Amino acid sequence: QVQLVESGGGLVQAGGSLRLSCAASGGTFSSYNMGWFRQTPGKEREFIAAITWSDDSTYYADAVTGRFTISRDNSKNTVYLQMNSLKPEDTAVYYCAADVKHGSGYDYWGQGTQVSVSA
Repeated sequence: QVQLVESGGGLVQAGGSLRLSCAASGGTFSSYNMGWFRQTPGKEREFIAAITWSDDSTYYADAVTGRFTISRDNSKNTVYLQMNSLKPEDTAVYYCAADVKHGSGYDYWGQGTQVSVSA
C-alpha cells in the first residue's frame, strides 16, 4: 500500500553532514505523520525524529536535538533528515516510517540506508 525508499546515506567524517531522503509512494503522503529511526548492531531501534501531517510539528530525540532537522515536501512525497555535526555514535542504519493511522504507530517502513561516521 505504501512504499518508502530511503537514500542519501554514506560514509562521512565526524563533524560532517548528510541529508537523508525518504520517498513515499502509494496513499496520501500529506496526511501521514512521518518519522526517522535508526538501529545499530545489537541495539534496539531508536526513535530519531518525527514530523506531523497537520502542521509540520517536529519532535526529536535528545541525542540529535540541535544537530538533526526533519522536514517534508508534500509536493514531492518526500521526508528529509538533515544531519549536521555528525558523530561516530550516529553510525547506524537509518529508517523512515509512515504513521498512516495517526496514533496507531508506524505502519510502513523503508529498507533503510547506512550512515557511517568515522572519527
